[in-house]
Amino acid sequence: MALTEAGTAPLGIDALYRRHRIRVMLAITLGYGFIYTCRLGLSIVKKPLIDGNIFTIEELGLIGSALFYAYAAGKFFNGFLSDHFRPRLFFSFSIFASAIINLFMGWSTLLWASVALWALNGWFQGMAAPSAVISITNWFGLKERGRRYGVWNASHSIGEGLTFYVVAVVVSFAGWRYGFILPGVICVIVAAWVYTFLQNAPPTIGLPDIHEWVGEENRDIKAENTWKTQKIVFGIGAMWIVAISSGLMYVTRYAINSWGVLYLQEEYGYSLVEAGTFIAFNTVAGIVGSILYGYVSDKIFDARRPPANLLFAAVEVIALIIIFYGPRDTMVLAAAFALYGVGLSGLVASIGGLFGVDIAPRGATGAAMGFVGVFSYLAAATQEYVSGTLISNGVTMVDGVRIYDFDVPIMFWIGSSVLSMLLAATLWNTKIRD
Repeated sequence: MALTEAGTAPLGIDALYRRHRIRVMLAITLGYGFIYTCRLGLSIVKKPLIDGNIFTIEELGLIGSALFYAYAAGKFFNGFLSDHFRPRLFFSFSIFASAIINLFMGWSTLLWASVALWALNGWFQGMAAPSAVISITNWFGLKERGRRYGVWNASHSIGEGLTFYVVAVVVSFAGWRYGFILPGVICVIVAAWVYTFLQNAPPTIGLPDIHEWVGEENRDIKAENTWKTQKIVFGIGAMWIVAISSGLMYVTRYAINSWGVLYLQEEYGYSLVEAGTFIAFNTVAGIVGSILYGYVSDKIFDARRPPANLLFAAVEVIALIIIFYGPRDTMVLAAAFALYGVGLSGLVASIGGLFGVDIAPRGATGAAMGFVGVFSYLAAATQEYVSGTLISNGVTMVDGVRIYDFDVPIMFWIGSSVLSMLLAATLWNTKIRD
């Protein structure tokens, strides 16, 4: 049997399937990597905004928190909505909307306008991940889903790398506005490319369903409509544990991102650039860890996530202990941050999304992402306040110099990761649904 695409010669089913699976992975990985640059611009331009007396530190904190809370809400509601829309439209529109908001941010110097714009950006950013994961479940079978999810999850690190290196260089030459304008212009183009490149699901272009093509039994739960299928998510006890475990893991993830540079400056005496370089190790290591998790869980553990979760969580906790309590040696610290990036990125891939998708009915993939996501980002936002309070309480003034005591915050961060690991381990025998 042969199928055709417009402007192409007849292709067999297998050849056409392989072509579109490559296009799907390119579209969702590069698309999500680029949309990530549209949420990180504020991190790059904080100093020029402060130095230019445009916003104070407190005002920048207000703008940043607006994205966090809106993202949590957006990921939840858009996760449920994404099951009702074709991922091609949902995903490309999220990139386009975020791009336009960034263009407006490049010209905004009014506080409440910036707060409102950045909150809207958080909402539209929350549309991207659920639709990308739906594309994975539409085009890849269970036994290969972990590897593909791991590759897609590396897009976070791609976006961070593009922002903290490429965008930062442009801002240093052209000014703070281009920290928003450059990602905005690029992502308008990326949105059009994604819409052209991505196909919704195999049956929409005349191909057999993924279960049929890979020879897997289709055990989808049949419901009268998508809403009824989504309601099943709330009744899955394991889903609640995954969501809470993810939230605790995100406490540590964003604590390191937010406070790690300050810790290294105060405890080790590193310069801003030196401290930032250690944190940047997570970017490269995160790509490795995300892809490695997919192969380990699929190939070694036969698509069972709990054993891989325990392994990567143990790596993350050991790395944190070395970072905070290990030898004060530059090479040891660099290796520990790299190890931490590997462990954390694997957990973000699984507990932050894939594990929930595995135990949800297929028609509720977006709902599972949204459910886990709202716990994750509310915890991340709450962490900002708790960590800040704990750090502030540990500050003493000696001869006009601030002396920091990080002991309590460190226990909070490591304790959150340990509790996350233990909760996830209780799901050792959890059955997947698809």
